[in-house]
Amino acid sequence: MSLDKLLTPVKVGHVELANRLAMAPLTRSRASKPGENPTELNATYYAQRATAGLIVTEATQISQQGQGYAWTPGIYTDAQEAGWKNVVEGVHAKGGKLSLQLWHVGRISHRLLQPNGQAPVSASAIQASNSTCFVVQEDGTPATVPCDAPRALETAELPGIVASYVAATQRAKRAGFDFVEIHSANGYLLHQFLATGTNQRTDQYGGNLENRARLLLEVLDAVVAEIGADKVGVRLSPAFPGHDITDSESEAMTLYLATEFSKRGIAYLHIAEPDWVGGKPLSDEFRRGIRQNFTGAIITCGGYTAESGEARLAEGVADVIGYGRPFIANPDLVERFRQGAALNAPDQSTFYGGAEKGYTDYPFLG
Repeated sequence: MSLDKLLTPVKVGHVELANRLAMAPLTRSRASKPGENPTELNATYYAQRATAGLIVTEATQISQQGQGYAWTPGIYTDAQEAGWKNVVEGVHAKGGKLSLQLWHVGRISHRLLQPNGQAPVSASAIQASNSTCFVVQEDGTPATVPCDAPRALETAELPGIVASYVAATQRAKRAGFDFVEIHSANGYLLHQFLATGTNQRTDQYGGNLENRARLLLEVLDAVVAEIGADKVGVRLSPAFPGHDITDSESEAMTLYLATEFSKRGIAYLHIAEPDWVGGKPLSDEFRRGIRQNFTGAIITCGGYTAESGEARLAEGVADVIGYGRPFIANPDLVERFRQGAALNAPDQSTFYGGAEKGYTDYPFLG
């Protein structure tokens, strides 16, 4: 099958991407211990994959309060910023483009990760059942543990949340990122405000669809004011089944937000599809609705092959296809697709934590 669309350039925001493959955001838990700083090993990993049209980095917490897993990188200290600057320079040296995914996990956290051992925060004080986070216990051993019960953020605290996104964006700009991506998906804080099952607020941030969208749009407006709309993307995950998220208005919210994003002229909308984690596939009608409502570039991500990605692009409902696990195991995925070459299989036992093994040691063609 010829990849007439997947391997062609595309304009996204202020830049032209060399091809329509995006490396999806992939948590790998290999930041420095302690400090949560990107390291030289991380820089090597990303530079190896710089032939992707766009790399969306692993989710990166905007504050200590925003952290839900040990050893994930942050973007709220000078050392973290310097580490990311090194990553960016390595990818840019090879002609790649990077978007920093800005992350606040909300209730998907634990007191051991929070400032002063406080409770995690969320839209409402509803604990995530059947959900875990990754911590370093008091005796120094790592462990996967159930998420702690959160407290509801006070209305007066929300400007501080917005300010944390702005501060992270300022650091991303100094580090040289081409874009920032606001992570409003996969059951994390901004998604907790969007969803009917996690937002039971009675202030102006809850009660109806527009109010539930308010915090995300305030964050977006503040980030756009800092860096420019053509350098901003947002990730959404309609019908996402994980992290105990339920939402009776998921599609309506996505279509509303797509329209609001268009009004602001942002670079891209990144859709994390639900079926790769056991959810119901998105309907063709819904995909067309997103395309109709959003005027920027659409990235869609979730279990695609070269062939299914090409087919999705041909339908006209997406501009870029995100690939996750294939990029873990195939740093040269673009060239493998170009040649129709076999793919390395990813080693799931090395996805999270560790060092070079299963991270920077996957073989290139030849």
